[in-house]
Amino acid sequence: MMSENELAKLAVDVCFKIHTRLGPGLLESVYEEIVEYELRKLNLFIERQKDLPVNWDNLKLEKGYRADLIIERKLLMELKSVEQI
Repeated sequence: MMSENELAKLAVDVCFKIHTRLGPGLLESVYEEIVEYELRKLNLFIERQKDLPVNWDNLKLEKGYRADLIIERKLLMELKSVEQI
């Protein structure tokens, strides 16, 4: 079982590989799809666009947050796309 730090390193490496080949400026959904694809190739369990609850006092919002990607139920990835760096 991989640690959060090991998973984070893999995720950064995958994102660097994608950015090197595609560069900036595409839609976030394109990067998200490719990141998921590359991580699955590494036999990692990936959840995409998963709704997560948010609790506040006695208020529970079942869909308070939507995670872009969750890797191995340990590492949450929030992807952002910009036109240029």
